[in-house]
Amino acid sequence: MAGVAVCGVALAGCGSGGAQAKPSLKGQVIAKTADVPVGGGKLISDLKVVVTQPSQGVFKAFSAACTHKGCTVGTPKDNVIRCACHGSEFAAESGAATKGPATAPLTAIEVKVVGDGIVVA
Repeated sequence: MAGVAVCGVALAGCGSGGAQAKPSLKGQVIAKTADVPVGGGKLISDLKVVVTQPSQGVFKAFSAACTHKGCTVGTPKDNVIRCACHGSEFAAESGAATKGPATAPLTAIEVKVVGDGIVVA
């Protein structure tokens, strides 16, 4: 697949009291490309990671911990990652906070596509 997403270098979560993505994820397949819809995404709650496909063949991953109070964000839809706890919204392309109360972006996790899998780089 042509789309390889580079999302950042951090594997740590963010937010006060929030969950953290595990550093041991490096090299691990966290999702299948077929399971991440264009304009949407997939929440991998046991890994505390959210994977998005903001445009065809481009995959991004972020910590699933909202930067406001650390709640786990929901499954992305319409290129927006929403937190049900307090209504914060984040851009699926960048993880940037687009609606408060959160002001900090979600922590990006670098991923690449290997075959049909999305792998933590």
